[in-house]
Amino acid sequence: MKDNNLNEIQVDEVPISLEQFTKLSDIQQNILSMVYSHNKTDVILDKICSLAETLLPNSVSSIMLKDPTTQLISVRSAPSVPKAGHTALANLKPGPHGGSCGNAVFRNEPQYVLNTFEDPRWDELRQVAIDFNICSCWSMPIRDIKGNAIGSFALSSFEHRAPTNFHKTLLDTAATIVSIVLKNQINERKVELFSDIVRNAAEGIIITDKNNRIIEINKTFEDIYGYSESELMGYSPKMLSSDQHNKNFFTQMWTQLETQSHWSGEITNKKKDGSIITQWMSIRVIYDENKNIQNYISIFTDLTQLINAQKKLEYMLYHDSLTKLFNKTYLEEITLNNDYNSIILLNVDNFSYLNTVYGFENGDELLINIANTLRKIGDTNNIFKFNSDEFALLYNEKIDLDKKIQELQSYFNSNSIEIANTQVNISFSYGATYDKSNILKNSASALKIAKENGKNRYYIFDSQKDTLDQSNRESFILATNLIKNAIEEDNIVPFFQGIYDNKKEKITKYESLVRIINKDEIISPFYFLDAARLSGFLPQITKIMIDKTLKIMTECKEEFSINITEDDLSQNYLYSYFIEKIKKYKIEAKRITLEILEGVSSSGKKNHIKQLDKLKSLGLKIAIDDFGTEYSNFERILDLDVDIIKIDAKYIKDIDTNKRSYEITKALVYFAKNVNILCTAEFVHNEKVQKIVNELGIDFSQGYYFSEPKRELIN
Repeated sequence: MKDNNLNEIQVDEVPISLEQFTKLSDIQQNILSMVYSHNKTDVILDKICSLAETLLPNSVSSIMLKDPTTQLISVRSAPSVPKAGHTALANLKPGPHGGSCGNAVFRNEPQYVLNTFEDPRWDELRQVAIDFNICSCWSMPIRDIKGNAIGSFALSSFEHRAPTNFHKTLLDTAATIVSIVLKNQINERKVELFSDIVRNAAEGIIITDKNNRIIEINKTFEDIYGYSESELMGYSPKMLSSDQHNKNFFTQMWTQLETQSHWSGEITNKKKDGSIITQWMSIRVIYDENKNIQNYISIFTDLTQLINAQKKLEYMLYHDSLTKLFNKTYLEEITLNNDYNSIILLNVDNFSYLNTVYGFENGDELLINIANTLRKIGDTNNIFKFNSDEFALLYNEKIDLDKKIQELQSYFNSNSIEIANTQVNISFSYGATYDKSNILKNSASALKIAKENGKNRYYIFDSQKDTLDQSNRESFILATNLIKNAIEEDNIVPFFQGIYDNKKEKITKYESLVRIINKDEIISPFYFLDAARLSGFLPQITKIMIDKTLKIMTECKEEFSINITEDDLSQNYLYSYFIEKIKKYKIEAKRITLEILEGVSSSGKKNHIKQLDKLKSLGLKIAIDDFGTEYSNFERILDLDVDIIKIDAKYIKDIDTNKRSYEITKALVYFAKNVNILCTAEFVHNEKVQKIVNELGIDFSQGYYFSEPKRELIN
C-alpha cells in the first residue's frame, strides 16, 4: 500500500480543532523551554511523546534511534508502550519490510501505513502488529545535521487511520524537535566534559583592582603560597616578588598588558615561608563598558577554580559591594534589548544631611536597611543600587506606576528605618518611566523633575511631552513645515526597492518607500516620519503613496508592497480608499501587499483586525514588517491570516557571523513554513548573507545586495 494512494482509501480522518492546532505551537514552546532549563534528555523525549499522543486519541507515540555501531534501531522513548513492546522492537534492522520506522530510517522519508496487518512494509513485524493491536502506524525520520536518518518518530494507532495534513506537520515538527534535543545533549556533554577538566585543575588565582591591589584570591593560591586572604587583601602582588627578575622584565610585562590586554610567561615568586616557587603565570586585563581598566586576573597554572573565580568576578562587576543589590552596570546591560520595561528610580531625600548628622558608617547602615526593605516591598527581584543614595526597581512588564509609587510612599510614610539605634523617617524623590529604550535617561529626567517639585514627590516620564526639549521642538517644527510644503507642492514621491525571488532568481516585486524631494535633495523618512506621526500627517502621506504607487503599477506587471500604519487603521479609511484607487487604475488587488509593523499586529485592536480582514477580502495580501523586533505574537499572526513575514534586519544583517541571529532566524523560518507563510529577509547586503538566506529556504530577499531604493523600477 503506497503513500500516494492514501487519498483513494476510504478511511476516517481525525478531525482537528483550532485548539489542537494551537497546541502544536504550545508543544514546541513547552519542549524548547525544557531544553533551555536543562531538563534531562530522556525526560524531554518522554514529554514529546506524551504531548503528541494528546493530539491523536487512541494512539501511542514512540522514538526509535539507530545504534551507530550496529546500525540497528531500538526504542529510545515510548512512555505509553509496555516493556514487552520495547523488547519486541529492540535491535530491528531498517529495511523495506521492517515496519513504518524501519522504512522511515531505511528510505529517509515519511511512511504512512494505514493497515499494518496487510501492508508489505510490515511483513517482518506482522506478529508485533497483531500482538499489540497496532492497526496503523505513521513514522517520520529523525535526521542529523547532515540530513541522514538516525531514527524515527512515530504515532501508532489502534484504529486504521490516514494522517491529516495536521498530523503530518505534527510528525515533522516532533522529529525536528527530537533532533534538536539530541544535538543539545551532545553539546551539553561537551560542556560537562570541559567543566570537569576545569573543576579538577589545580592553579592559583589572584584578582586585583585597576590599581593592582589584591581584591580576591582562591583557596589553591592560599595553599600554594601559605598566605591567608586577610593577609593579602589590599596589597600589591609585589609582596610575592622573589627579586629574581630585573626591572626590564616587569616593564615588558606591563607594556604587553597595555597593548594586547594579556601576558603569560614564567615567573619566580616567594612564598610566605620565604621559599622560592617558579610557575607559569597568565594575566588578563578586564575592562568596563567604557573600555577603562577595571581588574587584572592572574592565573598560576591552576584552572580548577577558574569558574568560581569568574563567578566571583562577575558578582563583583554586577553588584553593589555595600548592599549586595545589582549595580548600574548590570541595569544598563539587561535593558539593552527592545523589551518594554517599567522602572522606578528612588533618591533618598536629604541623604547628605543624614550622613552629616549620623556619620558615614551609619549612613551605610541606612542604605543597607533601605535595600532590605525594598527586597520585601518592591515586588520585583530586579532591585538596583547605584550612585551614593539612589535605588531602582525594574519590572519586565507594564505596571501601574502611579499605584506602585503611591504604595512605596505610603509604606515609608508609615514605617521608620533604624539607624544608630534610632528610628528615622525617610522619604524619596521618585522618577519613573515605561519604555523600550532610554529608560535610564528618561527615568533620570523624570527624577530631576520630581526633585525640582520638592521632597517626597514623583514624576512619570511622558514620552511625547518630555522628549520635546527646545532643540527637539525646533527640529519638529522644521520637519512639520517640510511635510506640509511637500504635500502642497506634490513633493512626496515613492522610491522602489526590488524584492528578489530566491526560487525564480530574479526581482519579482517592489516595496514602495516614501521620500520627500526638496529641491535637489532626497530626504529619507528617518528625518520626517516621527514629526508626521505627531502632527497627524501620516494618513495623508499614505494616501499619496497608495495613489502614486498604483499609478506606477499600470506600467508593469510586478507586485508591490505599500506600508500602512496604526494611524491609517485608526482613521478607518483604507477599505473605501483602496476600492476607489483599484477601480480608477484598474489594478488587480492580488498584486498589492500591505505591510504593517509587528507591533500593530500584536496589539490586537478589534477594529484593526476587522479592517485588515476586509482589505484581504478585496484580494490584498498582508505582510508583517520587521518581524521579531517586538512582540512576536505567533497566535496573532495566525488570527490575521498573514501572507508574508519580513524578518527584521537586525537578525539578517549579521546572520553570517552571529549565531544568535542565525538561530532566531532559523526558528522564525521554521514557524512560517509550518503554517504556510512566505518569508522575506530584510537587509541582505552581501553574498555571504544571501547564501545563508538561501540555505534556510527563505522565499525572498530584500536589500542593497540586489537593489537600492530608486525612483524608477529596476529590472
